[in-house]
Amino acid sequence: MKNSEILVIDLFAGPGGLGEGISATQTPDGKFPFHIGVSVEKDMFAHKTLTTRAFYRLLKRKSQNLDNYYRYLHGEISREELFEQHPDEAIEAQIETLNGPKELGKDNDLIHDRISTLVKDHQGPKVLIGGPPCQAYSLAGRSRNAGNKNYVAENDTRHFLYKEYLEVISLAKPDVFVMENVRGILSAKVNGQVMFPQILEDLRNPGLVTKQPNIPSYKIYSLVTDAEDPENPQYEDSTNFLIRCEQYGIPQARHRVILLGIREDISSTPEILKSCNDQVTVEEAIGDLPSLRSGLSKQKDNSEDWEDLVSDNANKLQNTLIKQFNADTISRLNLQPKNRLARKERKLSNNALNMPVSLQNWYIDPNLQVVLNHESRGHMADDLLRYAYCAAYAKIKGVSPKSRDFPKELAPAHANWETGTHADRFRVQVANKYATTITSHISKDGHYFVHYDPQQCRSLSVREAARLQTFPDNYIFEGNRTNQYVQVGNAVPPYLAKKIGEIITKIFKENQSPINKLTS
Repeated sequence: MKNSEILVIDLFAGPGGLGEGISATQTPDGKFPFHIGVSVEKDMFAHKTLTTRAFYRLLKRKSQNLDNYYRYLHGEISREELFEQHPDEAIEAQIETLNGPKELGKDNDLIHDRISTLVKDHQGPKVLIGGPPCQAYSLAGRSRNAGNKNYVAENDTRHFLYKEYLEVISLAKPDVFVMENVRGILSAKVNGQVMFPQILEDLRNPGLVTKQPNIPSYKIYSLVTDAEDPENPQYEDSTNFLIRCEQYGIPQARHRVILLGIREDISSTPEILKSCNDQVTVEEAIGDLPSLRSGLSKQKDNSEDWEDLVSDNANKLQNTLIKQFNADTISRLNLQPKNRLARKERKLSNNALNMPVSLQNWYIDPNLQVVLNHESRGHMADDLLRYAYCAAYAKIKGVSPKSRDFPKELAPAHANWETGTHADRFRVQVANKYATTITSHISKDGHYFVHYDPQQCRSLSVREAARLQTFPDNYIFEGNRTNQYVQVGNAVPPYLAKKIGEIITKIFKENQSPINKLTS
């Protein structure tokens, strides 16, 4: 790569959301200054997705001929045949992703050797990105740990994976780094002490932790709150590092901690993200995608039986809803199933595209002409009725119902249903609001991710979840459907990462680095 390009080192990469957004950042004259040199990911399915996307970017950058990539997306050739057609790009993509899943903390020699080689060969700007795995910090993970009497926080190595990040900072000495994690990192404790202040201090002075000489210090900035003293950024409230994604054009309430580190010798002060006046709704994000029927689990699954079941449910539901609301309101609802729906659909629909133009340009690839990863999961018959109820309730009330709102005849046989402990066990993604957080739990049962259309009676597809996470439509997720859900749920929204990339580009331009050759 050219020294005028920005070398990107991507750690804990997942399926590549953060890297996708950064690498998609363009300069005013249309050039792409960021180039991913290495992506590290331990999960085999996310790694496969990561490699496919690395191949796509290399093919686009080198030849501009993506015909065979589209043939793969259309199902005309296999992934192996695609790579055979472009052996140079395939080899380079596999080198970029280290020829297989790798884990920081276990494969450090190989990972560090690759990074050392990249840094030695590249004299231009360098950026480190990534977020250490969040299970030890997440509120759900901490709740599970609290129920394990043998759990000892200080023995959980996941609490200290950020130190692997520090090792790479010391090795690469990047100009800028971006570290992402869940909100829970702000309050996670070890030995009774909140860890976050120490994490910040370690990131400011990585050499003190890694015990290596001549390691630069870093200034840590919030991306949403201006520092009172830009030369010595300090924030009284740790939530100043929390990005509420729905405020920045992402169609979901994803709240994540993102730290922007800038090497101490760089004088530029970063901008903060610009909030959006209009928040993007679920229907705007996914409303143009083809309708699907759900599958029927634990019984014969075909469209005729599904339509009969949903039609019977619609009649039951109409009577149930009339007891809760007035008959005139219910008469305006269409609860009858849409006919001849498939569980999997690749053809584009005729549904209107109502999302903001900026997102249309981001999502839509006019050359794609198919829908990827758009398949429903199976659901039990009783749950289909509850899904229809949730969607109908949301159409009437504008919110998802809590357990207390459910009629008794629709209540599931859960001992704690009426305790309020799982008040939103069934949660519809309301059409005219942004979504709740897309998490890896979507791979489990789909109850938290019910589609807003009562005529479809299902949870979201992988593609719909990917839209809410702002992955472009030509981004294919490898592995089976469960693997795909996990990847999407764990990712950083690429559209948000692109906005962060634009901030980083301006940092280099202001600092009179070689990037000026691309941005002037």
